[in-house]
Amino acid sequence: MSDAYYQPLGDGRFASTPAVVGPWGAGLAHGSPPAALLHHVMESASPRSDVRVAQLTYDFFGPVPATEIEVTAEMARPGARIDLSKARLSAGGRTAMEARAWRIAAAPGRVPEVADAREVPRLPAPHAQRFFADLPSFGYGESIEWRFVEGGFHEIGPATVFARPRIPLVAGSELTPLERLLLMVDSANGISGELAPAQFTFVPVSLSITLWRHPRTEWTGMRAKTTIDPEGIGQTYTELFDEAGFLGTALQALFIAAR
Repeated sequence: MSDAYYQPLGDGRFASTPAVVGPWGAGLAHGSPPAALLHHVMESASPRSDVRVAQLTYDFFGPVPATEIEVTAEMARPGARIDLSKARLSAGGRTAMEARAWRIAAAPGRVPEVADAREVPRLPAPHAQRFFADLPSFGYGESIEWRFVEGGFHEIGPATVFARPRIPLVAGSELTPLERLLLMVDSANGISGELAPAQFTFVPVSLSITLWRHPRTEWTGMRAKTTIDPEGIGQTYTELFDEAGFLGTALQALFIAAR
């Protein structure tokens, strides 16, 4: 197994490792590692201890190659209480992904709490890792320990899972709680697929994540459900949680077609 998803090369460049590879081909990255990397670079470019990411949105302009990539970031809207960062991921001179992150200043006890009182599932015991029934194993899938409460990659329909990355995002950097979550979220459409992946492709064109708090535990989880229109457009709605409770939602817009 690789030591990390990415090796830093300097000047915003990163070398992809086999751990980023998704199920669609040895030369293509899964969406989660580059999504986490875009956040990592935005935070590194504009570090603040008094703010928290409240919303992250991603646009996918095409497949992200599992090769050398470049990430640039800028502060689009500075502010004392609210700010907006933007980042772009490029490979071979082509923009593959863009991201936006809204951060909000956080202060303990600023307002009364209105909590989500629902109970989250319990973390299951370790079990065998199973991926898509008709596709080979892939580096990204093996880089994470998955513990399914219901459903699975190899099953059709909604699913609930806890996940924990086995390796760092960037070599030499410790994983943050939010990076742990981001390394999982773009798998929502994969675990909750309603069509056989060997016969259909269901590709996210966008991903939007909204959080009222960041993860507090090592394990993060998601409960995902996919809905599909017969004209080939779908969405995956996901509830996000950790062992302490629910913490946000995610939404993917999907392009769906027969292979």
